[in-house]
Amino acid sequence: MTKVDRAQQNAAHAAKIQRDFRTDTITMPTEEMFDLMRGASRGDDVYGEDQATNDLQDKIAKMAGKEAGLFCVSGTMTNQLAIRTHLTQPPHSIILDARSHVHLYEAGGVAMHSQASSHAVPPRNGHHLTLEEVLDNAVFGEDIHSAPTKLVSLENTLSGMVFPQDEIIRISDCMRSNGIIMHCDGARMWEVAAKTGMSLEELCRPFDTVSLCLSKGLGAPVGSVLVGPRKFIEKVKWFRKAFGGGIRQCGSLAVAADYCVDNHFPKLKATHDLCSYLAKGLAAHGAQLLLPVETNMLWLDPSSLGFTISDLAQRAKTRGLTLGSNRIVVHHQVTREAVDDLIQLVADMKLEYADKPKREIDQEQNERYARGEYTSAIQPPIARLGTSYGKNQ
Repeated sequence: MTKVDRAQQNAAHAAKIQRDFRTDTITMPTEEMFDLMRGASRGDDVYGEDQATNDLQDKIAKMAGKEAGLFCVSGTMTNQLAIRTHLTQPPHSIILDARSHVHLYEAGGVAMHSQASSHAVPPRNGHHLTLEEVLDNAVFGEDIHSAPTKLVSLENTLSGMVFPQDEIIRISDCMRSNGIIMHCDGARMWEVAAKTGMSLEELCRPFDTVSLCLSKGLGAPVGSVLVGPRKFIEKVKWFRKAFGGGIRQCGSLAVAADYCVDNHFPKLKATHDLCSYLAKGLAAHGAQLLLPVETNMLWLDPSSLGFTISDLAQRAKTRGLTLGSNRIVVHHQVTREAVDDLIQLVADMKLEYADKPKREIDQEQNERYARGEYTSAIQPPIARLGTSYGKNQ
């Protein structure tokens, strides 16, 4: 493939990404990022000798109010490294949301790497775990029949919903007073900061360790930073080596991620606004929203209009739109035109399927969800909302 051919291919792909709603991990690196990558430091990070990587780790740790950080290839790795390093001797167990990424989408890593059992709790309010639910599932004491709780892992955001900070603090204060470790899968914590206006330090304060992904909303090509105490992070490096996760000359990846923190983080509020606009447009046509739309993600079930999400995804292809599953994600490279086209497609299919059987919904609740509001428990609590990784249904 010639340089011209590759440039044309990249331009065509960039245009496609602007109309792709599957996830926020598929954004394309910009030319500005590649310019920085070409001039990046080229030290060996396994020896701790790459300046750009060290600078990024220090920067993210400082932003999060922690002593140290470690750059890794993915959020799955930083979550699993944190849990493995915290849990030193089985039998032990952890508590987490039944819908969480750590529980559902990390290939059973908690059991595989840490030999821990998981108490996966579906929140009764359908939105977030409460202290009372954590206490109901915590195992204290020395009963030899049980695996004692050693760690609570929370996720923020989860399914695009913001975990209320006051409830996180309640859980953290109680658990830490009982010697239980607090970890956060903050893959989309940047979205929380953009939504609430709180600093990353304030959001991370209730946790001993936090995994902060750089390749989702921020749009970095690769990477996640685990932050926590300096001595802890030094131990994590040992396990990262055992996992085969050491990266040698990763300065180019670090400077690209650093660029995204400075330049893409400020764009997240606009993605929330665009997602809200999409949600309100879909709700106005009677398409059911399954969860409150609080950040850059919505969950859609168009069976209230007589067709399935698979029907919608197939028809979307004919208009150059890409959907994956019930989850629709607005990333910083999605355009307003693409959003308008998706709303129009739903409107057109609503007319086409006018005579088909439809599932009744609470339209008042639907409109509240579109505004990112909920007034009562989300019914039914959704234990697992599937995503279709790497596939376009």
